Amino acid sequence: MGWIEQFNQAVEPLSNGIVAINDFLWGYILIAILIPLGVYFTVRTRAVQIRHFKEMIMLLGDGIGKKKENKNSLSSFQAFAISTASRVGTGNIVGVTIAIVTGGPGAVFWMWIVALVGAASSFVESTLAQLYKERDEDGGFIGGPAFYMEKGLKKRWMGVLFSILITICFGFIFNAVQANTIAQSIKTTYGFDPAIIGIILAVVTGIVIFGGVKRIAHVSEVLVPVMAGAYILLAIYILITNIGALPQVVSIIFKNAFGLEQIIGGTFGGVVMLGVKRGLFSNEAGMGSAPNVAATADVSHPVKQGLIQSLGVFTDTLLICSATAFMILLPTAGNIQPDGLQGIGIVNNILTAELGSWASIFLTFSVTLFAISSVFGNYYYGESNIEFLTSKRVYLYLYRFIVVFMVFFGAIAELEVVWNMADLFMGLMALLNLVAIVLLGKYAFRLLEDYEMQKVRGVKNPVFQKETIPELENITEW
Repeated sequence: MGWIEQFNQAVEPLSNGIVAINDFLWGYILIAILIPLGVYFTVRTRAVQIRHFKEMIMLLGDGIGKKKENKNSLSSFQAFAISTASRVGTGNIVGVTIAIVTGGPGAVFWMWIVALVGAASSFVESTLAQLYKERDEDGGFIGGPAFYMEKGLKKRWMGVLFSILITICFGFIFNAVQANTIAQSIKTTYGFDPAIIGIILAVVTGIVIFGGVKRIAHVSEVLVPVMAGAYILLAIYILITNIGALPQVVSIIFKNAFGLEQIIGGTFGGVVMLGVKRGLFSNEAGMGSAPNVAATADVSHPVKQGLIQSLGVFTDTLLICSATAFMILLPTAGNIQPDGLQGIGIVNNILTAELGSWASIFLTFSVTLFAISSVFGNYYYGESNIEFLTSKRVYLYLYRFIVVFMVFFGAIAELEVVWNMADLFMGLMALLNLVAIVLLGKYAFRLLEDYEMQKVRGVKNPVFQKETIPELENITEW
C-alpha cells in the first residue's frame, strides 16, 4: 500500500463523522432556510433578479475603458470576474455529476430553484457588502459579511467567527476540492501521479497569490470568459447534435424532482438536499463568499454590485451547470458510465463518446482552467477576511503558505473526503451569513428603492449618498 493510500485510509474515520454532521445540518436546518429566505428576498425586492436582468448585462461593462480614480480599486467587471472565477469551478462539472449520480436527475431541478431564488439572496448580501465597505492600507476597498456583521449588526464576534469559517472553507478546503479535480482529470487522461500534479499546482498557486489581488484580478478576467465560453460552446454542440433527445432529458429532470416513485421510496428528501447542496456549492448564493469581492468594486451605487453578482449566479447555474447536466442525461450517456467511475471521469467518458478522444484532452484543459481560476478566487475570500481579523502581514503570509499546502493536499486526497469537508464548512458559513442578511436586509431594500427612483427620474448613472438613509451608522465610503 502506497503512502497516498495509507493517508486516505487514516482520514476515513474523520470523513465518516463529517458525513453524520452534514446529514443533520443540511437535512434539517439549511434545507428549511435557504429556499424560503430566497423566496422572501425575491418577494421583498419584487423579483429584482428578473426585473433588472437587462440592467445586469449593461452594468457588466461599467468602468471598462474608463480611467479609475483609485488605481488600487477594481472595476465592476474585474469584481465580477473574480467572484465568477470562484463560482465557475469544479462544482459546475464534478458537483453536478455527483448530484445526478447520487440523487438522481431531479437534483438538477433543485439546483435551478436555488439559483433562481438565490439570486435575490446574492443581490442582498453583495449590496450590503458595498454599503459597509472600507479602505484598506493600499487605498483600495475591502469588505464582506464580516464587515457588515461588525458595522451593521455591531457584533464583532459574529464577524470574527465568519472570517474564520470562510478562511478555512474557501482558502483551504474548497481549494483542496479544486486541486483534487485537476489531479484526477489529468490522471484519468494521462496517467500522471497526483503527487507530482499537486506539486506543480502548488507552485503555480504560490506565484499568483503572492502577487496580490490585482494579479488575481488580471488573471481571472482573462481565464473566466475563455474557459466558460469554450465549455458552453462544446456543450451546445453536443446538445444540438442530440436535439431530439432534449425534451426527454427535461422530462426526466422534472419527473424525478417531483416523482411519486421518489416520494414513496423515501428518496425525495435526498434528491432535494443534494440539489440544494451542489447548487449552493456551485453558485454560492447567500453563502457570504461573493460579497467579499463585491465590496472591492469602485462603483457609484451599492446596488450596481448587487445586480452584477446576481448575474454571476445565473451564469454559473442556469448556463454552465445546466450544460453539464444535459450532457450527462443524454440517452447515449447511459451506456458509458461504468460502475465505480466518479466525478470528472463520467463527463470525460461522455465527451469522448460524443466527440472522440480529443475531447478528453479538451476537458482536462478546461477543468484545469476552471479549477485554477477558482483557486485564485477562493484565495482572495480568505485574504480579505484575514485582513479583517488582523493587520499584521505575517498572518497573511502564513495564510498563503497554508493555501499552497492545501492545494497539494487536495491533489492526493480522496474525492469523498474533501467534498464532505466542503459541505460542512459551506453549510456553517451559509447559516451565519443568512442570519446577518435577514437582519440587515431592510437597508438593501431601501438602496434598491433609491436606485430605481433615480432611474425613473432619468438619472443614467445613479449615485448613492449615505444621507439618503439617515439611520445608517458606521458608513465610511458613501
